[in-house]
Amino acid sequence: MDLQTAEKRIKDLQNLLNQYNYEYFVLDKPSIQDAEYDRLLRDLIELESRFPQFKTPDSPTQRVGGEVLDMFKKVEHRTPMLSLANAFNEQDLRDFDRRIRQMIGDDFSYVCELKIDGLAVSLRYEDGLFVLGATRGDGSTGEDITANLRTIRSIPLRLNEPVTIEVRGEAFMPKRSFEALNKVREERGEEPFANPRNAAAGSLRQLDPRIAASRNLDIFLYGIGDPGETGVVSHSEGLDLLEKLGFKTNKERKKLAHIDEVIKYVNSWIEKRPALEYDIDGIVVKVDSLEQQRKLGTTAKSPRWAIAYKFPAEEVVTILKDIELSVGRTGVITPTAILEPVRVAGTTVQRASLHNEDLIREKDIKIGDHVVVKKAGDIIPEVVNVLADMRTGEEKDFNMPAHCPECESELVRLDGEVALRCINPKCPAQIREGLIHFVSRNAMNIEGLGEKVISQLFAANLVHDVADIYKLTREQLLGLERMGEKSVNNLLQAIEASKQNSLERLLFGLGIRHVGAKAAKTLAIEFGTMDRLASATREELTAINEIGEKMADSIVAFFEMEEVRELIKELKASGVNMEYKGTIPASPAESGSYFAGKTIVLTGKLAQLTRNEAKEKIEALGGNVSGSVSKKTNLVIAGEDAGSKLAKAEELGIEVWNEERLLEELTK
Repeated sequence: MDLQTAEKRIKDLQNLLNQYNYEYFVLDKPSIQDAEYDRLLRDLIELESRFPQFKTPDSPTQRVGGEVLDMFKKVEHRTPMLSLANAFNEQDLRDFDRRIRQMIGDDFSYVCELKIDGLAVSLRYEDGLFVLGATRGDGSTGEDITANLRTIRSIPLRLNEPVTIEVRGEAFMPKRSFEALNKVREERGEEPFANPRNAAAGSLRQLDPRIAASRNLDIFLYGIGDPGETGVVSHSEGLDLLEKLGFKTNKERKKLAHIDEVIKYVNSWIEKRPALEYDIDGIVVKVDSLEQQRKLGTTAKSPRWAIAYKFPAEEVVTILKDIELSVGRTGVITPTAILEPVRVAGTTVQRASLHNEDLIREKDIKIGDHVVVKKAGDIIPEVVNVLADMRTGEEKDFNMPAHCPECESELVRLDGEVALRCINPKCPAQIREGLIHFVSRNAMNIEGLGEKVISQLFAANLVHDVADIYKLTREQLLGLERMGEKSVNNLLQAIEASKQNSLERLLFGLGIRHVGAKAAKTLAIEFGTMDRLASATREELTAINEIGEKMADSIVAFFEMEEVRELIKELKASGVNMEYKGTIPASPAESGSYFAGKTIVLTGKLAQLTRNEAKEKIEALGGNVSGSVSKKTNLVIAGEDAGSKLAKAEELGIEVWNEERLLEELTK
């Protein structure tokens, strides 16, 4: 294929796929089957890899997530992203209406919009091309999350018209995406997200854009940064313009003439909100006319022409039938209320956490009580209070047991803690939860070995501790429910691959009390091998900056247990790596390199190294890589398109190198 033909075919595919994206993700009217779309996208990816000179920033291939970022840069909003004042009841809305009438009279109208429960973002386009996306931040300055926002398919990479504009919207996670994500997390033994808003915010603040790409986020645009630049005269006209440019707006908005109509609209959505495919937490009410908005002005924090009505948390009454106890990985005993099934905020609730014995006493909860239940954050069920006047005398007091419900060991309450614990290391419940933690993503990361499979293995008496995972056979796994040949092969490969993990993953997976992922890495770097750490004294441990006395005591006690020593012996016999495999940062005294003890800033795009690679190499030679330029900076490494950091370095007279000079020094 010659260059001219390739360029035309790539451009045609880009235009075609962008149109299909718009039809599917904005109009919700797909005109092509998924399989055909995927085939065309594969063709485009293949052509762009052969002819990279024709790849453009608005190509659909740019939505899959690029290289991992080192950090988020700060972004100044051209127009501040103000927060809204809140209304919590009908009187608050009428007071808002009265204040407006006092300032501009009676001749005005409102626009009401659903308040999407997500993350507010700003999108900047230059000549119709998407160039920058940022979080709200403090309203004046946000964080550059362009790479993550590119993965949201309802955000156009090129507008229908070549305009320069800054727009505002709410990125969110649809309910179906949230449910699918939490299902995967639970199968992996990871903590599920509490609600779609947290999940969306967490996804967009990942340094790896591929994670955001995998989570199927969406967006509604709700405004223009400076609508005066566009020629529109009202907020509703601005929303129409956004649609014309190719943006996705929420169709449930309504223009209303009177506050009574606004209140009616608000009340209608209190009833209808559970049926939506996304979460809303209120209604935004705005004066429509831009001229009247300017007259009303703003306070220091909020516009006077808009208010956010917040829905009250739905509260329902049900019967607390029983209190069930569960044992966590660390032995904590958690009571859970078993409820008469009841609908709350769109779902049926049958269980609610009671946290600990003190809370049960404080709320005077008895088995058989009528209780008020709501969902905290519209997601997590909780018991609000007891309706004591509905008691019949048949209710029963609940007392926490003296012994573990799983293993019958005596429960203890450690100094300074509210929770009761089972401290038997052979407790079946703790072993099961410990296995789930061991295989989780941040620990040994054994894909396919999630909570359900672990529970099956445990119930079948195939695993008793983490060492047994490495003794599983094909025949044993094929005997499990829903485990076919392909799944078993993949799982065995994942188990085998996990043997090569660096020491810090194994340490975190073992679940040493008080040792999180960061402390595990510190210990792995400091001691290098499992054997050296296992023989470390309390004094050696507390000599490390990040290790306190409590953690040191826990580590020493852990490795003193006979069963732990036996477990490590078995893991070694199975071929599990017991050494730190990462780069060990050199101390300035040991390094002898140019970078030793210096503070270095990386800016711009490097051609031969990624930012992470450069950072690791510099730190391995005793340097400290910082994210900002200051008088304490010793050196700035500037790649292509270096911006404000380079300018500041030149202003302060700081030495600046290009990538070639960096590579020359690194290879000495």
